[in-house]
Amino acid sequence: MEALTVCLWIFAASCLVTWVLSLITKEYSWVDRVWSIIPVVYVWVFTSAAGFADTRLTVMAVLVTLWGARLTFNFARKGGYAPGGQDYRWVILRSRMKPWQFGLFNLFFISIYQNILLLLITLPAFTVLEHPDTQFGFLDVLVAVLFLAFLVGETVADQQQWNFQTRKRVLQASGQPVTPRFLQDGLFRYSRHPNFFFEQAQWWAFFLFGAIAVGSLWQWSVIGAFLLTLLFIGSTIFTERISLERYPEYADYQRRTSPIVPWPPRPAVGAEAS
Repeated sequence: MEALTVCLWIFAASCLVTWVLSLITKEYSWVDRVWSIIPVVYVWVFTSAAGFADTRLTVMAVLVTLWGARLTFNFARKGGYAPGGQDYRWVILRSRMKPWQFGLFNLFFISIYQNILLLLITLPAFTVLEHPDTQFGFLDVLVAVLFLAFLVGETVADQQQWNFQTRKRVLQASGQPVTPRFLQDGLFRYSRHPNFFFEQAQWWAFFLFGAIAVGSLWQWSVIGAFLLTLLFIGSTIFTERISLERYPEYADYQRRTSPIVPWPPRPAVGAEAS
């Protein structure tokens, strides 16, 4: 339990620091700035509590470190750590709420709930710590490969989006028209948010390590992956409302493309008529 206590202290400190910084700077993406870092710390705390001698925990820690390094790099190159680099959705949401409403939202959802979620998604590592007698085996290797496959998928999706946005900025700066106005090729041909899918999938795979250690899928630690999925569903709905306001043609993209889970696209309207 000592490792869990350490993590709870880190959680409390993260809640306090991110909330206070949001009040001081009037930027509300401080949890986003620790999103790829804090889970890595939690998992290594659990791994160190086993004396770095548990193979399953060590593999989990290495995988989450790779996840965190990739996400940190992608967030940094988009300017997420720079002053003013907050999520545009918080700016829009703040403009649609009364100050006191957004103040409560910032405290309880952005600063506290999201930090709770970051702790919950790592708790399969605590499950593994509590069940050290189950040997690392074939199923663990399979889940590790699955995790890495999802990591590669998210890397590809983010790179495709980065390439598109870079080209879009160059065209806009030179006064040239941008067509299409949002990414619809590559992985985005099969999912409107492939990066969301792969991000969630990695944490479902992470949960499986704990299930393997116990020998059952019926584990309370599934709540982290489950709540993360709910968060992404809500985020997707809000993001797509904004996209529809910006791009009326986004409605057709919605009609023919799966929202999150990659799936073969439906025919375009003209192709259906033919």
